[in-house]
Amino acid sequence: MSQEDMISAIVREVLQEMNGGKSAAKVAAAPAPAATNGAGLDPAKDFPLSAKRPDLVKTATGKRLADITMEAVMKGEITADELRITPETLELQAQIAEKVGRPQLARNMRRAGELTRLPDDRILQIYNALRPYRSSKAELLAIADELENKYGAKVNAAFVREACDVYERRGRLRQD
Repeated sequence: MSQEDMISAIVREVLQEMNGGKSAAKVAAAPAPAATNGAGLDPAKDFPLSAKRPDLVKTATGKRLADITMEAVMKGEITADELRITPETLELQAQIAEKVGRPQLARNMRRAGELTRLPDDRILQIYNALRPYRSSKAELLAIADELENKYGAKVNAAFVREACDVYERRGRLRQD
């Protein structure tokens, strides 16, 4: 199998999985329900969003799921950034999680939505900084301030501050 055939097979498989087992062409041909901003989502009718409400799922540049095809990828019309989940889609997933009684999952989705604003390398740096004994109290508080002030990630900033407090109580901060 050539590298191009392998890439094609992988993209087809990912798209089919995103579309709840349906091909992208079938999802594109299906009549779209009335558009909504997520208000009134019904988990039984609307989940998974990619299969049941593809009209709500868009790329960061506004492309629809049906626009993400192997042909578009091969033509260079689809970039890696367009395969990333958007904060809006994560918020819709959070709303569904809340409606099925999963508030912690909803909080995680909202934290993830905030993190979409950060560069990948910074996320990994913060992840490593949050490991026990890796950071001082001042370093963790500086990360929290950066998240809040530079990226507007208030939920994540609160999470890092809470981690800092817990690490301090349990003696897990790096001692300089």
